[in-house]
Amino acid sequence: MGGVISCFSDADEADRKDQRRRPAGNHLPSLSAEVAAIGIGSEDRISKGRSRRKGNGEAVLTHEQALAAALLLQQNGGVPGELNFDRSSSLRFPGHGKKRQTLPRSSSSRPPSLTDPVLQPQQLVNQGLKIDNLEIRHFVLVHGGGFGAWCWYKSIALLEDSGFKVSAIDLTGSGISSFNTNKVSSIAEYAKPLTGFLEALGDLDKVILVGHDFGGVCVSYAMEVLPSKVGKAIFICAAMPTTGQNILDMFSEEVSIYTVYIILHIIIDIEELCNGTSVTPPDAGMLDLMRQAQVFVYGNGKDLPPTAIDLDKSLLKELLFNQSPSKDVALALVSIRSIPFAPVLEKLSLTENYGSVRRFFIETTEDNAIPLQTQQRLCNVNPPERVFQLKGSDHSPFFSKPLTLHKILVEIATMPSN
Repeated sequence: MGGVISCFSDADEADRKDQRRRPAGNHLPSLSAEVAAIGIGSEDRISKGRSRRKGNGEAVLTHEQALAAALLLQQNGGVPGELNFDRSSSLRFPGHGKKRQTLPRSSSSRPPSLTDPVLQPQQLVNQGLKIDNLEIRHFVLVHGGGFGAWCWYKSIALLEDSGFKVSAIDLTGSGISSFNTNKVSSIAEYAKPLTGFLEALGDLDKVILVGHDFGGVCVSYAMEVLPSKVGKAIFICAAMPTTGQNILDMFSEEVSIYTVYIILHIIIDIEELCNGTSVTPPDAGMLDLMRQAQVFVYGNGKDLPPTAIDLDKSLLKELLFNQSPSKDVALALVSIRSIPFAPVLEKLSLTENYGSVRRFFIETTEDNAIPLQTQQRLCNVNPPERVFQLKGSDHSPFFSKPLTLHKILVEIATMPSN
């Protein structure tokens, strides 16, 4: 018995010496022999019977598990305490050590994060836009009747973000102008802020004029008197007269019987014209929305022609802003002013000066103030270089379709010279 013990003691001592000679990173015992020995010992214990205490069986099992773990560690080439488990083995290519490059997850599969990059709509519109080589990079925006420079606030921001210079004009008696609207006596006076601005430009400076609604008359006037300052003119659902026309002439086919009745009373005595026959105004049910919304202002007394036209604010949403956001409608209702009446009646005299400027027209398809067919007729009578159509827009596209309007304005600005 003592010899047997001595043999195990010598073997243990030799094994300890061999272990000291091994590198520090590979200091595990020979596991194959150890596991084999454990396996034989376990088999021997089972063959001799199951009468041993349960505690001894659990100790043996724990020892076997520890040795199995050590074997796994040795096969992986690791060291105790540094065993790394690859939890992403299902994403690995068979036979490769690198993870599969998976596609990025769709944003629809998770809630958006505050750190996610977000492109603003204007950034998408401006992608790839280069204006450095453009001959004209200055827009001058002219509002329509009753409006002011305030109505262009979205277009101003979009154009400036695109790198353009933008100026919005308040015509006389409009916007923040302190001039009394009832005192405006001519187109020249009404458009004076615009022509004064153009005259102050440098000798070689040109602009792109943009006119909306009645502002188209002022743009036409500026094209006539200062053609060298206007590179392009854009009419947005606007009056675009020919020579010798006024507003009433342009929209003669759309003028209602009620307006004719009012104007005839202003200019001459309609009953005298009809040889004393009494003439009754047409029934209100025949009036269109535009005529219902107009309220004449007699700043010089009822016995003289009107001096301005007020707009019934209860009808403006349906008339001018039927597709516009409510916040923009609210802005308009507290900002809109009267329209001077004298420029409405004045006829423009246009020459080759006007004709020398490139003209473009933008139609608005859901317009209740100047219906689409009326806009198309204006273009047929006085054809521009090109006509664009703004689908889904009301009479105020700078509110209802600002991005689409911006895209068209930029497209026109980037058109090369003829």
